[in-house]
Amino acid sequence: MTATTATGLSGLDHLRLLEAEAVHILREVVAELERPVLLFSGGKDSIVLLRLAEKAFEPMPLPFPVLHVDTGHNFPEVLEFRDRRLGDAGHELIVASVQQSIDLGRVRELDPHASRNQLQTRTLLDAMEAGRFDAAFGGGRRDEERARAKERVFSFRDEFGQWDPRAQRAEPWALYNGRIRRGEQIRVFPISNFTELDVWNYIALENLELPPIYFAHEREVVSRDEMLLAVSPHVQPRNGELVETVRVRYRTVGDLTVTGAVRSSATDVAGVIEEVKASTISERGETRADDRTSEAAMEDRKREGYF
Repeated sequence: MTATTATGLSGLDHLRLLEAEAVHILREVVAELERPVLLFSGGKDSIVLLRLAEKAFEPMPLPFPVLHVDTGHNFPEVLEFRDRRLGDAGHELIVASVQQSIDLGRVRELDPHASRNQLQTRTLLDAMEAGRFDAAFGGGRRDEERARAKERVFSFRDEFGQWDPRAQRAEPWALYNGRIRRGEQIRVFPISNFTELDVWNYIALENLELPPIYFAHEREVVSRDEMLLAVSPHVQPRNGELVETVRVRYRTVGDLTVTGAVRSSATDVAGVIEEVKASTISERGETRADDRTSEAAMEDRKREGYF
């Protein structure tokens, strides 16, 4: 961590500055809003966000619960990690189930083997309403893709949970206005200014545990739409597709029906950092099929209430 960044700061100073910014945002939300919640996917960004939240309020327990929107198409290793990480820390976990939304008729699933990413919007909004949450922390970063780059740190949503990029508030000098009317919500992004490399460097700095799928391992995959998808009950080979056992890792965690792996030999954090430094494609652009269909795909989902 001795390298110097473009700002002239050492790598360590840069990470601690990002950390301080995130801690300030977390505390500001708790001071201004009544019922925040932290969204947790079990992915690297939400793991970093959870650690920052713990730092913001320790030695006290988290002053809000943790919410996971479970699509039912998750990687088993991630669910195991989620339960162990939150259980060991004693955090309150709320699981909002897309399958339950389907069973209750809240959403309609046309293809049981298709991505459930669009379906989870209704599940999230229902969970926000049931918990009377007026703010939700998430691990979105501006460098991930274009729609997320449009986000402010405080992302305001109307009484239907919908996002209008033209109706967002200015945030001069890191001053955040959290005043909302009854029924409105704020989605909050404390690690907006982290890059993928910053996230991995922070993981190294804090020695954070991750689900094992983030490191090189052998897995049965099929090549589909220029992506390597893990063979599972939800992803089966189609006509002409060959199942291969390949050494891979994952750059991002999501619905396994649309989350691709990358070929890799990185078995530890240091190895991943070197691969991230050499990459010229964002993690979502390379490994998330739902974000590659069109540049407007993510923005359209966000307008409807997606995180």
